[in-house]
Amino acid sequence: MEQKEIASREDIELLVNSFYDKVKADDLIGFIFNDIAKVDWPHHLPIMYDFWESLLLDTGKYGRNAMEPHFELNKKIQLQPAHFGRWLQLFEATISEHFTGEKAELAVTRARSIKGIMSLKMEKINNPEM
Repeated sequence: MEQKEIASREDIELLVNSFYDKVKADDLIGFIFNDIAKVDWPHHLPIMYDFWESLLLDTGKYGRNAMEPHFELNKKIQLQPAHFGRWLQLFEATISEHFTGEKAELAVTRARSIKGIMSLKMEKINNPEM
């Protein structure tokens, strides 16, 4: 598959759709999205387009608290470092499959940061004695 630069909303949609196709089918984290969170994909995907478009193309379209839904989900199932690790692994695989260049590198950097922050926050909630 030919790699390209991330330069438009259409590129963001390709990234997000390809990534979540992997997530939904994944043995380790797919059930969290499909069975626990019961994600409404037609509603959720445009929010993710806005999120990544804001992070990578500076559109400012995303104005939500990204942590809050994950705190709520963590009440249903404790989100573990391994879950976030797989999320990142699938994200990086999607980037390398489809994209190249500065924005692709930025996407990976941002995803690694998100993984680190979310994993740390959930670890503190799930293991308060630490």
